[in-house]
Amino acid sequence: MKADGDGVLLSTMKVPDTIRMAAIAALLLMLCASAARFAAQDRLAQDLAKYQHETDPVRKTRALIKLGDEQVELAKRQLKEDEVDSLHTLEQYRDEVRETVAALNAMGVDAERRPAGFKELQISLRETIRHIDELILSLNVDKRPFFREVRNDLFMDQNQLIDELFPRKSDRAPAKSDP
Repeated sequence: MKADGDGVLLSTMKVPDTIRMAAIAALLLMLCASAARFAAQDRLAQDLAKYQHETDPVRKTRALIKLGDEQVELAKRQLKEDEVDSLHTLEQYRDEVRETVAALNAMGVDAERRPAGFKELQISLRETIRHIDELILSLNVDKRPFFREVRNDLFMDQNQLIDELFPRKSDRAPAKSDP
């Protein structure tokens, strides 16, 4: 190794540059992560506004499916910081599902013959419930009942959709009597 006139090794002069480059890289990484987080929040706000302003129940269902995926992902991220915010996000999603199911029912169509909206929401709920089950398993045992309540409400809505898509034979046709 070479030393300069002051007795300082030349290799030690490169250390500040290396540290500076590492600090810049870490700063850029943090900026990119926060920009991605803000973009996700902005996308969530846009999808929520689209859902809230949609009047057609079938299009509202499709907007909810996209919004619901984002809300469950948000709830997973919030769980790391605050369980109350995570629970609130899932409760908001549950309320949106109930509103959408009510709007689909208000259309007065036979879901078995015209399943648009009903089928997509049922499939989405099945997947969402599976994600919420995974989320619940990551919680402390004492926090699980609050999240299970939301999960069970969604499960009941899913079962209602299944009943509408696949009604029992006795519900569709009156019983035939013997002459």
